[in-house]
Amino acid sequence: MSANSFRKPVDPHVLVAEVVTSKQISPSLQRVTLGIEDIDRLTLVGDDQWFRLFLPRPGQESLKLPTRTSNLGWYAQYLATPRARRPLVRNYTVRAARPELREIDVDFVLHGPGGTGHDAGHDAGHEAAHQAGHDAGHAAAEPAGPGATFARTATAGDTVGILDQGAYHRPRPDAAWTLLVADESGLAAVAGICESLPDDAQGVAVVEVPTADDRQDFRVPAGVDLRWVERDRAASSEPVLGEVPGRAALEFARQAELPAGTGYALVAGEQALAAGIRRHLVNDRRWSRANVDFVGYWRHGKASPS
Repeated sequence: MSANSFRKPVDPHVLVAEVVTSKQISPSLQRVTLGIEDIDRLTLVGDDQWFRLFLPRPGQESLKLPTRTSNLGWYAQYLATPRARRPLVRNYTVRAARPELREIDVDFVLHGPGGTGHDAGHDAGHEAAHQAGHDAGHAAAEPAGPGATFARTATAGDTVGILDQGAYHRPRPDAAWTLLVADESGLAAVAGICESLPDDAQGVAVVEVPTADDRQDFRVPAGVDLRWVERDRAASSEPVLGEVPGRAALEFARQAELPAGTGYALVAGEQALAAGIRRHLVNDRRWSRANVDFVGYWRHGKASPS
C-alpha cells in the first residue's frame, strides 16, 4: 500500500459477533449479516471501514479471541497461542451498518463451485508484512479460502470476532475530485466511500466485476461517474483481460478520460491492479505520489497463510 498510513480506529475492541443471516446476493458475492450486541463500542465512520475477522478453525469447539487490541499486541498474543487453538484471521470491509439494529453487513467474494473469484477480504496472515505495507495473499483460481467457506456455510448463531482497524480513504484537502478503482474484492470499499461522500462530490469510480449480474446498486453522488467493467465481457474481445481479476479495470483506467485539476485516488483490489494504477497515475498522468493511496488486498496465484 502507499506510504500514507490509513485512518486509525477510534477506540478498538475485540467484539463478539453472531451470524444473523447469510445469503448469496449475486453469482460471485455472499452477504453475511452479523449481529453485535455491544455495537456501541464499534465507532462506525463509514467510508471503507475495515476490520479483522476472527474465524474458528475447522473442528474448533470454541473461538479463542485476543484480548489486546493494538496492532502489535493482538498479534503477539495470537502468535503465543498454540496453532491448533488460534482463530483464522482475515480482513474485511463493512458493507453497511445498522447500529439501531446492532447489525453490520459484510460481503464475501465466492469462488470454487457456485462462485468465482477469491476471498473479498484482504489477508491478515502475518502482521509483520502488514506493518511494512498491507500484504495480500488470496488465490484467485484455487479452492475457496476460509472467508468464502465461512460465508457459504454460515448459519444463524455462528460466532466470530471482529476488531476495528479504521479506514484507508483519506482524501487530500487540495483535491478537487476523487478517483476510485477496484475489482470485486474492493467493491464494498467503493460502495461505502460513495455513500459517505458529500452530495456535491466530483469524481470517477471504476469497478471491475466478474459478470454484469455482480453489479450492485448504491448511492453515488450525481457528480461521481460510476463505471462498471465486466470481466467476462472484456475477456470476450480481449482474452488476456480475463486472466487476472483487475486487469480489465487497469486497462480501462489507462484509457479513460479523467477530470481536469488535482485529484485524489484510492485503488483497492488485486496487487497488480493497485500497483498498476498507482504507476499509471504517477508516471503517465504526472500525479503526485502523495495523492494516491493504494492497497493490494490479495495476489493472484498466491494462497493466504493460515
